[in-house]
Amino acid sequence: MFCPFCRHAETKVIDSRLVAEGNQVRRRRECASCGERYTTFEAAELTMPRVIKSNGSRQPFDEDKLRSGLVRALEKRPVDAEETDALVARIVHRLRATGERELATGVVGETVMEELRQLDDVAYVRFASVYRSFQDISEFSLEIDRLNRGKRRDKSLSKSKGKRDSK
Repeated sequence: MFCPFCRHAETKVIDSRLVAEGNQVRRRRECASCGERYTTFEAAELTMPRVIKSNGSRQPFDEDKLRSGLVRALEKRPVDAEETDALVARIVHRLRATGERELATGVVGETVMEELRQLDDVAYVRFASVYRSFQDISEFSLEIDRLNRGKRRDKSLSKSKGKRDSK
């Protein structure tokens, strides 16, 4: 890094500390030439994958669009703003963690539904009905049956695990 005072290329780091809840590193530097000291901040530059829509067009990932869809699905449900923020953060983290430069909308939608299913069943069915374009009540019924089967399977797995753990 060039010294902002004399433009010399060599500087040494005197002190480093985590700031901004560990998302940045604050570094105190000293120029090897003029001896001036200054502070720099370093943060990871993380980019979200682009989204490939069903018609083949590509768009940048839009966190606001994700949040508004989730807020609509969670409307009048017992989920507070902090839980919604945490949900958005988990989804964004999972999508970023794929390491892909581009993701199909199907991957994004399925990730959102998996996270919603764990948080709130009603919000999950609401989101699924829009995402999968339910045409009639029978599609709602099928999705609710699938949700109930999954819940029963999860309960039976946790019961059998509990029995193994107690032995």
